[in-house]
Amino acid sequence: MRTIAAGIKTFTADFFSLIYPQLCPACDGPVYRHEKSLCTACIHSLPRTGYHLQAGNPVSRLFYGRVPLEAAAAFLVFQKDGRVQQMIHQLKYKGNRGVGVESGALFGTDLKKSPLFADVSCVIPVPLHSSKLRKRGYNQAACFAEGIASSMQISCDTGSLIRRKATATQTRKNRFDRWQNVEEVFAIGESAHLENRHILLVDDVITTGATLEACAVKLLEIPGTRVSIAALAAASL
Repeated sequence: MRTIAAGIKTFTADFFSLIYPQLCPACDGPVYRHEKSLCTACIHSLPRTGYHLQAGNPVSRLFYGRVPLEAAAAFLVFQKDGRVQQMIHQLKYKGNRGVGVESGALFGTDLKKSPLFADVSCVIPVPLHSSKLRKRGYNQAACFAEGIASSMQISCDTGSLIRRKATATQTRKNRFDRWQNVEEVFAIGESAHLENRHILLVDDVITTGATLEACAVKLLEIPGTRVSIAALAAASL
């Protein structure tokens, strides 16, 4: 009876997937039952940067002279109107949390193999202000961080780094204006459990790096902390 019930359940799932197919957030193609959020073809063809294996990669160089990081990397190359942009749009504005979690899990597998990130013991996402969190219902950076932490088998801390102020959008601001926009925005709450640890600070997209820099400065105020950065995507730098 159990075998028959399982067969009926599988048939029903397959039937509904034909009528209401789940679509891949990167290519809009069908996602099959054995797949999660991304289709297998996209997983193998995404434009990975390989930066996690390069100490002096372009993302790391972006922060030179600004904040002392252990390492920095982005998982994917962001290109306008490309698959990665579509994934991020789905993650941020269409409620597709799964693409963030799965992308994070894929990147976490890579980071775990890198000597630059091997001793990271905690993942912290760039926080949203409470007003934006209520409006969106979730933090897209936290979805990506969740996937990374799961693959690396380490903790994900979404409460210690706090965004105190809601800021205007960064989209049309230059690098200096972006830094001024976030300079006094972040604060640290309870932090004793973070002392003397290597923290991985996570965001969805790196542009000028102003938001990540402001967060890293605050985290480095905790005694003994070291900070690295990881993002889902970065434009060609």
